Amino acid sequence: MAAMAAVVPDYELAELYTRAFRVGALGLSWRRLLGPADLSLAAEAEKEEEEDAAVAAALGCAPGTAAELRAVCRIRKKALERREETIVVDRACRQETLTYEMESHATGKRPDDPTDLIEEGELLLTLNIFYPVIFQKHKDHKPYQTVLVLGSQKLTELRDSISCVSDLQIGGEFSSQPDQAPEHISKDLYKSAFFYFEGIFYNDKRYPECRDLSRTIIEWSESHDRGYENLQSVKMEDYVFNDLSLKVGFPYLYCHQGNCEHIIIITDIRLIHHDDCLDRNLYPLLVKKHWLCTRKCFVCKMYTARWVTNRDSLAPEDPCFFCDVCFRMLHYDAEGNKLGEFLAYPYVDPGIFN
Repeated sequence: MAAMAAVVPDYELAELYTRAFRVGALGLSWRRLLGPADLSLAAEAEKEEEEDAAVAAALGCAPGTAAELRAVCRIRKKALERREETIVVDRACRQETLTYEMESHATGKRPDDPTDLIEEGELLLTLNIFYPVIFQKHKDHKPYQTVLVLGSQKLTELRDSISCVSDLQIGGEFSSQPDQAPEHISKDLYKSAFFYFEGIFYNDKRYPECRDLSRTIIEWSESHDRGYENLQSVKMEDYVFNDLSLKVGFPYLYCHQGNCEHIIIITDIRLIHHDDCLDRNLYPLLVKKHWLCTRKCFVCKMYTARWVTNRDSLAPEDPCFFCDVCFRMLHYDAEGNKLGEFLAYPYVDPGIFN
């Protein structure tokens, strides 16, 4: 018990975040204290198979159909319980519908290949990923993704799963030749990124073109004696979450595209349960996503904007947003010649992740 007490998270600041602890040590302590029955993922499955067989016999259907009915009823029951607690108006909103669809996608799902089944006693971490600070409207309190990751997964797997509109941007001005906008997006060109956890920068160095984005920060800290002692830089691809020391509830940092910064908060760490998704290939698992309104074309008011113009002599606003069809009809003649004076840039709407 003394060893367990040494790794159990306790609060450094009441009601906000814990002291730092080693993730892998916490999981090891849990596995030592809990018995096989507590860790088992198969015992409940065998019981459910028996219940499915009984239901299939009563309804005269296949056992697989009975299993699907059980999964749907379980998800619906949870959704109704949460709805009774949180919903005031008795109608489904887009955000609630989206959350329900995402939960139903993977709850209780088991892999077709037994080798992809998650091992008993695996740790499951819940992370809130916030909007980048350039989104002034949401930067203080709006997590736009909630993700589940396994303790045995590499940090690079989380890095690859994070969706951000900055990765999809196309650089350049294309008013003279809109058909020649490059197909390469920013994520293909600028692959550098890092996570910052407890004094360590975990840099993505998987590709030759990757740079150490943390070097400038470390040099600045050392040269001005800012009080950040022993900052380190390591390779992100060499570490899994079990290797990290973390604080639950504490804000950490994910930085990519040079200066696109996201706050990341670990809100929960627990053992995997038989009701969780047990297919390793589906992790990191996106379980919640904030619904964003898409920016519509200024002309037709129907389609999502694909172009943004500045200093546009044909538009009443600056900047002004257009779908591809309206942009070309307004700004070019039948031969594709440019009409008027304007600057045109490809636009990627954040709502595409809906």
